[in-house]
Amino acid sequence: MNFWQTLLRELEQDHSAVLLYVLESTGSSPGRQGFKMLVSSSGLLAGSIGGGIMEFKLVEYCKVELLQQPFSPFLKKQIHRRDIPSHRSGMICSGEQTIAFYHLNAESLPVIRSIAEKNAGALTLNDRGLFFEPKKRPSQKYSFSIENDNTWSLTENLALSPQLYIAGAGHVSLALCRMAASLDFSVQVLDDRDALNTAPPAELATHTLISDFAQIGAHIPEGENTYVVLLSFGYRTDKLILQQLLGRNYRYLGMMGSAEKVKTLFAELEAEGYSREHMQRVHAPIGLSINSQTPAEIAVSILAELIGVKNGGREA
Repeated sequence: MNFWQTLLRELEQDHSAVLLYVLESTGSSPGRQGFKMLVSSSGLLAGSIGGGIMEFKLVEYCKVELLQQPFSPFLKKQIHRRDIPSHRSGMICSGEQTIAFYHLNAESLPVIRSIAEKNAGALTLNDRGLFFEPKKRPSQKYSFSIENDNTWSLTENLALSPQLYIAGAGHVSLALCRMAASLDFSVQVLDDRDALNTAPPAELATHTLISDFAQIGAHIPEGENTYVVLLSFGYRTDKLILQQLLGRNYRYLGMMGSAEKVKTLFAELEAEGYSREHMQRVHAPIGLSINSQTPAEIAVSILAELIGVKNGGREA
């Protein structure tokens, strides 16, 4: 369940909540632009605005605010230094961040439901509230402007959030779904087998049943925010999938398997005329080398590699 789905569930259960959103940050601030957190009247916390004593104090502040009347949006600046007269966060890591606070309740359900269901579009947070345009696609991930503490606007392109496609719905796939969803990847799992006990629940991922892995290419769009992980149940299916995806524009393409399997499969594909250069861009064997054994450990190694690419490492 991603952040917006969690927030939607809280509101649907008639809880009120405070949404904290980092509008801007500078220096070594632990909370970066786009970090967000919810504090629910149920006691649930989700997300983060940077952690530490700063986050603890602001969470306690929100708990008190939730006992009061609904409030209009407002800002708090947090400066991470000791030698300042005001806005001290309690942290000393240097840098600053500006956080917007929004009181959400049942009246907020339409916009939050739209965000949670569409997971793409333009989200605007300003001094008047939250607004969502599902068909709008800004060119930048974030666009922010501020005149003063009473007038500001940030627009986030949710369509530029990472989209993870997993081919195969086995044990490693399920473990990866659980972890990736917590990091706000939008996850879709594709498999040609029905009624699997390892198929992901709806709150973790969209599970798409396809008739044949030979048609999987039609289900995975190209794009700079598309990450593709091959965890199918066998050598033959991995080959079928690679035959369709090699050479396409993905941010990441990785395949699980032993070094010997990868070597043999790539040799076959090259003999069939597929580009060696394209194969060299595949992360295979997939994941960071951490001597992983269990499905959960393998998922950790894969997700760590995905994060590395997302944050500026080698692309597929």
